[in-house]
Amino acid sequence: MTGGRRSLYLPNGLTAYAVAYLMVLYLPVVFIPLFSFNDAQTAAFPLVGFTTKWYAILSSIDAMHDALWNSLGVAVSTAVLSTVLGIFAARGLTRYRVPGHGGILGFIMLPLVLPEIMVAISLLVVLLQFGVKLSLVSVTLGHILLAMPFATAVLMSSFEGFDKSLEEASADLGETPMWTFLRVTLPIVAPGIVASLLITFTISLDEFIIAFFLSGTDPTLPVYIWSQLRFPARLPSTLALGSILLFASFLLLCAAELFRRRMAKRVGQADGGYL
Repeated sequence: MTGGRRSLYLPNGLTAYAVAYLMVLYLPVVFIPLFSFNDAQTAAFPLVGFTTKWYAILSSIDAMHDALWNSLGVAVSTAVLSTVLGIFAARGLTRYRVPGHGGILGFIMLPLVLPEIMVAISLLVVLLQFGVKLSLVSVTLGHILLAMPFATAVLMSSFEGFDKSLEEASADLGETPMWTFLRVTLPIVAPGIVASLLITFTISLDEFIIAFFLSGTDPTLPVYIWSQLRFPARLPSTLALGSILLFASFLLLCAAELFRRRMAKRVGQADGGYL
């Protein structure tokens, strides 16, 4: 009876905890798109009326357009470079007996546990000491450091689920290691690579602290949004821009999860088909 009661009441408690946790975490985010349609310059209840004029205003703000292009350029560069580096790291750590495997992996994952503001300050000091001018290039370098752990984690799961016997069979048939990777390995782990690209792109697009310290005179979109919060008259259009950014990030992460699941399914089918 006691065990039966526990099985009945424990899920209810966990469900209530999960609901409360999600509400505290995401309910404030819901207010951003809600107030972006409010026909008033103040973000407060009660709502005055429904309007889309704050979204229409965004098309006439040249500074916002420049910041958007800056963010897109940095995000694309970060996604490509961090994914390429992640492929090298994930393949090396999963395919070979690397001395100090745990230490290397921990070093790659270190930016996940370090306070981001400390990482930004450290990068700023190092770049200034080497005479590197603060620009979008320095922001890209900082974002690569921040995105590398995510890319490596996603790609390691891809390579760990990949059957090495498929590569061995290709080698037995006389294929070179390079062509084996391109013709056998890459098509199977391609959904994981796409998921890594989408995740790292989203991380770079939304990142603020490192971009704030390293952007110089070329702000990214999050830095531009922060600068507009000092002007109450620009708050509604800033909320509209933030809503678009939230929606875009949500779509990108959903697409990344879709590719991740497709990758897992493809790896399982490949293993089963070979066996």
